[in-house]
Order: sequence, then C-alpha cells, then structure tokens
Amino acid sequence: MNPVKPGETPRTPWIVGVSGASGTPYAAAVLRGLLDAGESVDLVVSRASRLTLLDETGISFRDAHWQDDLREWLALGADGKPGAFAPDIDAVRHWSAGDLAAGPSSGSYPAKGMLIVPASTACVAGVALGLSKDLLQRAASVTLKERRRLVVSVRETPLNGQTLRHLVTLDDLGAAVVPASPGFYAGATHIQDLVDFVAGRVLDAAGVEHDLYRRWQGDLGGSRTTGN
Repeated sequence: MNPVKPGETPRTPWIVGVSGASGTPYAAAVLRGLLDAGESVDLVVSRASRLTLLDETGISFRDAHWQDDLREWLALGADGKPGAFAPDIDAVRHWSAGDLAAGPSSGSYPAKGMLIVPASTACVAGVALGLSKDLLQRAASVTLKERRRLVVSVRETPLNGQTLRHLVTLDDLGAAVVPASPGFYAGATHIQDLVDFVAGRVLDAAGVEHDLYRRWQGDLGGSRTTGN
C-alpha cells in the first residue's frame, strides 16, 4: 500500500472516469494497474460508456450490481477471454454518473487526481469548456480547479481542428493529454501487451508505479531478443 502523504487521508483515491469512446480494455488495464499498486479508486462510468462496454465485452454495467459487473469486466483479457485476471476490487468505490452530489463533485473531497480513459471527443470538449453535464465532467473540472493531476487519454482518429483546440486548452490548464497510441518497441506479442503499454503510459503520467510494459533502455533491437 502506498504511504499516506501530507494532506491525504488514509483513503485518498484516484478518480477514474470512463467515457463513451471505444477502448474499454484500456480502462480495465488502468484500473487493474492502480489496484495492483495499492491505490484506492473512485469509479465513474458514463452512460455512453456503458453502451460501449456492452458492445465491446457483452457486459451490462449496472449501478445496482456494479461490483459483480466490474469484477467480470476486469477479469477479461484484451482479447475478450474471460478469467484472464483475478481482480480484487475491495479498494474501488463506484459513483453513478448522474449523481452530481457525489463526493468527487466537491473540491473538499480528498482525491489524488483523475484519469479519464478512454476519453471521447465529446468528453474532451465538455471538460475543456467546463460544462460539468455529468459527474465525470464535474469531477474533471474539480480536479483542474484544485490543481490536482488530470490525465486525459483521448481515443479517436482522425482528430478535427475543434478537438485539437480543446486538447490544447486542457494542456494549458495543466492536464496531461495521453493519446491511446500503443508503442511497439516494448516487444508486444499479444493485444494485451499493446493495451498495457497505453495503460502504463497513463499511469506514468499520473506518477503511479507499475510494471505493465518493458521500458526503453537504449538498446536497439532489444524487443526482438527479450520480448515482453
């Protein structure tokens, strides 16, 4: 378990927002990475993301049964194979996306920061413009105003000028923009390796330790000899 730092409570979570963009395996890998690092998590799953999750995994994420649904989701491999992981979700607290009175909606609620993964262009626009139309956007606005870490992993291609301007705005506000762009120098041999690379870069931006991918050591051809 990570030590409690000055200004933190025994449970000072990372807020993880999941928007409606394609890429729910990225979110699952980030959540597993945080939990493996001994971090607490406050989870916000948007209404649109539930449709994406259903389409990509066949899992219906329900507020009344979120623990069972989350456990099933995090157990899936990126290839859709069930039982690939055995997640311990005891450190997760779930908030409904429509609950604007939830803890993360207030700056006085203790949090280390927020990770939005994947981030849709609609989500990016809402956060950049400060719309706060749901808890995910409100929590992101709170994160920015409290000068906490905000990591936005945008998953869309191509990007139009409007979205690019919104991303520049987020960068100007202090957010880290981490596109869901997997690298291949880590010796990926499986789709899970590519997903874990992106998740690892998200966690890098948040300052959370992990071992999700092989880091570059300056040795050309190293991925061919060592693999992942």
